[in-house]
Parts: sequence; C-alpha cells; structure tokens
Amino acid sequence: MRIEAVRATPGVAGFFFDDQRAIKQGASRDGFVYEGEPVTDGFDRIREAGESLLVELRLGDGRWVRGDCAAVQYSGAGGRDPRFRADEFVSVVEGQVADVLRGRDATHFDENVTAIEALPSREGGRLHTAVRYGVSQALLNAAAHATRGTPTDVLATALGTEPATEPVPVFGQSGDERYTNAEKMLVKGVPVLPHGLFNSADAMGADGDGLLDYLDWLSTRTDDLGRPAYEPRFHVDVYGMVGELFGPPYDRPEVTDYFAALERAAAPYPLQVEGPMDAAGRADQIHAMAELREALADAGVAVDVVADEWCNTFDDVRRFVDHEAADVVQIKTPDLGGVQRSARAVRYCEGTDTRAYLGGTCNETATSARACAHVALATDAAQVLAKPGMGFDEGYMIVTNEMRRTVARMDGRATGADAAERRDAVRRDPDPGRAGGGRR
Repeated sequence: MRIEAVRATPGVAGFFFDDQRAIKQGASRDGFVYEGEPVTDGFDRIREAGESLLVELRLGDGRWVRGDCAAVQYSGAGGRDPRFRADEFVSVVEGQVADVLRGRDATHFDENVTAIEALPSREGGRLHTAVRYGVSQALLNAAAHATRGTPTDVLATALGTEPATEPVPVFGQSGDERYTNAEKMLVKGVPVLPHGLFNSADAMGADGDGLLDYLDWLSTRTDDLGRPAYEPRFHVDVYGMVGELFGPPYDRPEVTDYFAALERAAAPYPLQVEGPMDAAGRADQIHAMAELREALADAGVAVDVVADEWCNTFDDVRRFVDHEAADVVQIKTPDLGGVQRSARAVRYCEGTDTRAYLGGTCNETATSARACAHVALATDAAQVLAKPGMGFDEGYMIVTNEMRRTVARMDGRATGADAAERRDAVRRDPDPGRAGGGRR
C-alpha cells in the first residue's frame, strides 16, 4: 500500500511553552502567566500557548492516518531544539517531507522513518525534532494500518523485541496542583507519582524544606487513600533546584544528608529524584550526576537519580548509560525525533543498571501520547508518562486505555498463519542493533 498524499495543519498542544531559564531566575507569577521578559531565544513571552502540527498521510485505500508534531514545554533549555512554531513548518512537511514520502510503500516503516531522519533543515543540520517526531507517528500508524496489526507490532518487528504482555507502569504528573492531583493519583492507584513540579525556589522552600514537607505529606496520604497492597513509587522532578541549593561538588555530606532526609520523608515508599542539578552542559551534567549517584551509594541512601537535562538525543542517552550517571534516564520522546529513536534508546538500557523512563512532555497531543504508549509496550519500558496536559486525569486515561486495549487485542487475536502473515508484511530491519538499539 502506497503513501499518496501528505497534509499538514497547525493545531494546539496539551499545555504551554515555558521559558525555563526565566522561571528559574525568579520570574514572578501573574495569575497563570509570568511577569518579566523572556531570556531564552525564540520566546516572545515567558509563557506561550503550546502548538502542534497535525500531519496526515493518505494511503492507497483512501485511509488517512495521523501523527502530531509537538515539542517540549521547556523548549530551548538543556540543549534542546528551539521553541516550535507550527505555521513555519507547514511548507516543510507538505513540500520537502511529502516529496520524499509520496509513492513509498507504507509497510516499510524502518526505511521510511530513516529517510525522514536524513532530511536536512533549511538552516543546516536535521529537521526540527518536532517535525521528525510527528511524521514518524504518522508513518507508524500507516504501517500498522497497511499490515492489519498494531503500532506495537510494527515497532516490535522492526526492533526484534517481545512486547510487554501487560500495560507498562504509568507515571502521573501533577503540575502546580501538586496536592489535589496527587490525591487523584492515589485514589486511581497510579503506579508512579506525582512529578510535583518543583521548579522554583518558592516550591522547594528554604534549604529544601518544601520538598521534604511535601514528601512527608505524600507518604501519609498514600497510607490514607491507597487501597490494600498498593505500593507506588514516588518520582519528583526538581529541575536542577538541588544544585541551586547546594552547588558542586555533589559528594559532600551536606548533599547526601539531604537526600537521606528525602528518603526518610518518603518512607516506606521508594523515591526517585529527577534532574537534581543542571550543570549547563552534557559532559558536566554526566560528571555531576555520576558523582551524586556514587556518593549516595557509598552513604547507603536508597534514592534513585533520574537524568533529564542534557539527556535529549539518542547519543545523550547512550552516554549517560555508559557512564553510569543515572539510575533512570528519561527518554524525552519529542527531543529524540522519530519514535523509533525513542524505542532504540529504551533498548539501549537493557542489560545495564539504568532503567528506561519513556517520558515526553505535557505539551503534546492525544495522538502523540497514543503513539508513545505503543513504544512503551514494544520495548517494555520501566515506566511511561501520562500525557498530554497538566490536569493528570485526561493524560492518564489516554495512555492507560491505549495500552490496555492493545494488550487485549494482542491477547485475543488469531495466532498461527494470520499472525505470521502480519509479521511478514512489515519489512524487517536486517540488523536491529545497527543504530545502537540492540540488546546489550
């Protein structure tokens, strides 16, 4: 089945673009927005409406399949591509991208996404990560439709994986409503929670006591609201604010003592802390994270550290894993480009001491969130983000239901010749590990 036409339409995203540097430097809130001038290139205001670009491919049977280009909330920070403006890329998708895709066999997912990754941008280098992300989703859905399978099937065949047989643990994010939304998560039994959004000195509190108090509250409320046998994992994102409080080096007793206090506050629930510092460059970030991780191990502090800042591309993920700089790496899906690159990044963590968190951003769409649910299933990631939006409920519903219906379909469908026919319809990658994505 051939790809016959490509269409791109500017759309909205599930949240907003925020100038992270301006916020961390103390921009004050004015209701829902921020006062002051932006400091990151590409921003006109500190908080701007999220945008997406809706990509549609028409196949030979007349069916249109979709993918959504989206970029992270904190675009332009930590080595990421600049803020994404959808209307600027309509001509790119309907011109340069469409010229490459028209006439291609939709079943050849790996070949098609590889061709998109190779396209140059007008400014040099590759196309914006958001464009590659959205087009790859459409190509994944095209292959699934053409082969009468699921997007999970397509990815598992291309990567040589055995998909998860049950939904991957979902990680809920609370946004600024860190109390109300956390309680929602506890009532719904979310496996990993609550993110917390500790992105400012006000949220962290003097000497970090705000985070300590919050974890103590969260542990108590989990006991109050959780059902019997509910054993969640706590995951908080501090956006480098531990580094702002203490500064390097991170193997000092003051730092490890603080993490020990966080562990006690969260007890008896396991804790992982995302983005403890932002060292303003990949090499320095890897050094700081590895220094902290080793110090925590030496001190017997059972808090896991999660890489986020400066861990954006497939090569970044590989370097964090190789240097043992994190217990968990966030694979921030829009920042890696095509969804196949996120899948290979998850696979790179196999056989190592680093777990793969298939993340992304609140600033995505329902379409991109569903695509990522299939990446999580195909690779059996350690956890997957509930997205889009910051209201929690909607994103949790979208990701959870997509995984549940896919697992049910895989459990209940025909086996034998029909299944073999579906597998053979997708062109296999002759070397699934060629891009660093093979089992380690």
